[in-house]
Order: sequence, then C-alpha cells, then structure tokens
Amino acid sequence: MGLFLLIGLLSLVGMYVNGQLKARFQKYSQVPNPGRKSGAQVAVEMLHAHGIHDVRVEEGKGFLSDHYNPQSRTITLSPPIYRSGSVMAAAVAAHESGHAIQHADAYGFLKFRSAMVPYVKAAATIQQWMLMAALVLAGSFPQLLYIVLLSFLVTTLFSIITLPVEFDASNRAIKWLEDSGNAVSDSLEGAKDALKWAGMTYVAAALSSLVMFLFLALSFLGSGD
Repeated sequence: MGLFLLIGLLSLVGMYVNGQLKARFQKYSQVPNPGRKSGAQVAVEMLHAHGIHDVRVEEGKGFLSDHYNPQSRTITLSPPIYRSGSVMAAAVAAHESGHAIQHADAYGFLKFRSAMVPYVKAAATIQQWMLMAALVLAGSFPQLLYIVLLSFLVTTLFSIITLPVEFDASNRAIKWLEDSGNAVSDSLEGAKDALKWAGMTYVAAALSSLVMFLFLALSFLGSGD
C-alpha cells in the first residue's frame, strides 16, 4: 500500500510540473522573439557563434521531443520549435545548442552522463521486470531486492547527474540569447521562465527516483530484521 501511495504522490508532482511547462509553452509560443527567427535559425546561429559547424539541426516529431544526440552530433527540434519564431522556440533551440557546446567543451558532467547511458538502459530493464517480484519475495529471496535496489541507485545517480547538465545548458542559452540580442526585456524574462520550468521536470524526475530508491532501501533493510 505504501508503494502505491508513494507512486501516486510522485505522479501528482510530475503532473503539476508538466502542466506548468505546457502552460509556459502555450504562453511563450504566442510571443515573437525580437528577430522573429525560427528555432532552427537560432540553433544554427548559436552553434556558429561558438565555432561549431559540424552539428546538424533537423526537424523531428512529437511534442517537446527536442534533444541533442552527441553520437550523431545532431540537434533534433520538434516542429513547433523548429519552425516557430517565438520566444519559446528560441529558448528551447538555444538550450539544445547549449548541449552541443557542452559536448564541444568536453563538459565533465555531460561526459559522465553519456558514459552512464548503457548502464541506465540495463537498470531500467531490471526495474520493469523485477520490481514487484523483488518486493513480494523480499523475505525469502532478498538478493533479488538487492539487484533491483542497485538498479535504482544507477538511475537515481543518472537523474542527479542530469541536473547540472540541463541547468548549465539553460544558463548558456540565456547568456547567449541576451548577448546576441535574440531575447531582450520581456522576451528574455519569458525565455528564463520557460527554461526554468523545463528544468523543473528534471528536478521532479530526480526527486521521484531518489524517493523510490530510499523507499526500496528501507524495504530491503526492513526485510533483514
């Protein structure tokens, strides 16, 4: 029962944060950036301003599916971001360019995060198939709970390491948007607000992962009494 209540509470927190992000998306998607440049143009301009010419900017699919892939050196922007000349488009595009710049600068947290990806995929598979079985069999087969607990430690560490990566990319984006004149006055404040709530989704994810890890750790310790 405690597990289901915990999952429910964390789901409510995640829903609230996502709701705030969607509200900002709708609000700042209606506000033009000073040059009315599309997200694609902003991304390319920021990359070139930092001497980066080997990163592709392409249009993807899905809502808020924007991301940077360090393996293929590609920035993928969702259609509303790629095409729009809004404050939201400029903020998100600059944020993703911030990740590409982190990569070019060999930013330590990004390197660590990228190195963890294979382990995180394995940990996610373990959680998907073994979590409930581990809780049910905690008394008779505690080793299984230990394996699941270790998998949550991996994903929790990944979530925590993600925070400085995301906030640093946003800081780089805001600084460049301001310095380049692509966001000024109200549009700059709008970009800051949008990226703040985008960052809060990662905070919520890290908090959820940490709380779940602590819950399982206490369950594991309790099963040994």
